[in-house]
Amino acid sequence: MDDVVIARSLFGTTMAFHIIFATIGVGLPLMILTAELIYQKTKNYEYVVMAKRWTKAFAVLLGVGIPTGTIAGVQLSLLWPGFMEVVGRVMPLPFQIEIYAFFVEALFMSVYVYAAERITPWLRTLSLILVALGALASAMLITNVHAFQGTPAGFHYDNGKITDIDPWAAFFNPGFAVSALHVAFSAYVVGAFVIASVSAYKMLRNKYGSQLYRFHQKALMVSIIMGAIFSLLTALNGHQSAQHLHEYQPEKLAAAEGLFVTQSHAPLSIGGYTDRATKEVKGGIEIPWALSFLAGNSFDTVVVGLNDYPEDLWPPLFVHTLFNAMVGIGSLLILISLLGLAWKWILKKGKFPKLYLLILVFSGPLAIISIECGWIFACTGRQPWVIYHILKTVDAATSAKNLGVLSILFFSIYLILGIAVVSVLLYYFRKNTVMDDFEKAKKKGIPLPQYDSSN
Repeated sequence: MDDVVIARSLFGTTMAFHIIFATIGVGLPLMILTAELIYQKTKNYEYVVMAKRWTKAFAVLLGVGIPTGTIAGVQLSLLWPGFMEVVGRVMPLPFQIEIYAFFVEALFMSVYVYAAERITPWLRTLSLILVALGALASAMLITNVHAFQGTPAGFHYDNGKITDIDPWAAFFNPGFAVSALHVAFSAYVVGAFVIASVSAYKMLRNKYGSQLYRFHQKALMVSIIMGAIFSLLTALNGHQSAQHLHEYQPEKLAAAEGLFVTQSHAPLSIGGYTDRATKEVKGGIEIPWALSFLAGNSFDTVVVGLNDYPEDLWPPLFVHTLFNAMVGIGSLLILISLLGLAWKWILKKGKFPKLYLLILVFSGPLAIISIECGWIFACTGRQPWVIYHILKTVDAATSAKNLGVLSILFFSIYLILGIAVVSVLLYYFRKNTVMDDFEKAKKKGIPLPQYDSSN
């Protein structure tokens, strides 16, 4: 393999592994905060049990997210010195502020974990709000660097020289708002559906009407509501993102839709694959005029095709498949959550069908796959540029050779870490069951809901 390809593969693998923990690390604090707020409102201790158990999982995931994030930072410097030279001079603010955001997140998570029962309710709530805000700010600030890569601003780059630097213009680059909101909404979707997956699995394993079943059903309803809200917001933001690509990265949008000829009334291609030889999407379904409307809210909108660019500047055409997978899974999650709400609120059914619960079991992994596809699409769709139309990836890469052995070592580390984190979570929650937490609550004299023993 070419050394640049190996460098991209190594960093890509690091980010693909890290993004799982980073995304759940943003989504889970909001779920914990929601459960805590419901507890403060209802005084139903089941919700604080949820919050505490989710906090334990969050702590384990955070323990892996921190070192993998550190590895990603080190690899940026070692593998992409040309990129870091530009970012270090023009765009250092997100990296610096992100440290403080993480500090706030870690500090107040410690307050909640170790002092929740010794502080007032409003302080408990405040600590979780600061955890959620710290996690969100950390993710948004790092994402801003990616946004800068797609819509660079605040400097001039001529013949390798950086001039006219304006750090704040670089920070508030045109892609910042759209990218930050997309990361936030999609992370909350992942957090909600990961909880939904576990809750649905536990409901399938426990008898309908039992205390455990009702506990997990409460967790499931919180997840479905949050999932419905943020999956819809993600879809709306996705429309904004498409319009943003149309304006700032038109060849990326063209590659995402397999569009080669510049045209108005452009069709939207769903499914299939892009054939470079015939310059068409094969096996897909075309919706006439839809892409033009998506790009500019008008069927007359002219969408630029790939033929307007030299072929060596085309993004990889497989991004069409990644884009479809991301959008398809997102649409499915909207449907799943709305069906659940309709079943409970409109049809007023008490028991979810087993088929629906089984689908929910897979919703969490699907949400994570969607995040992975979206991230790979966002980065790969910018190729061959590491900073759009300014610095090519090949020019930013390290000149070091023999990266293959290093890549294999890192792949092995990630495999070990992945097995370890799953093993730790399974071991902990098998040793510390929900019933154990209920017993601890009883010993503290905190009333729990009473259920009909006949169930």
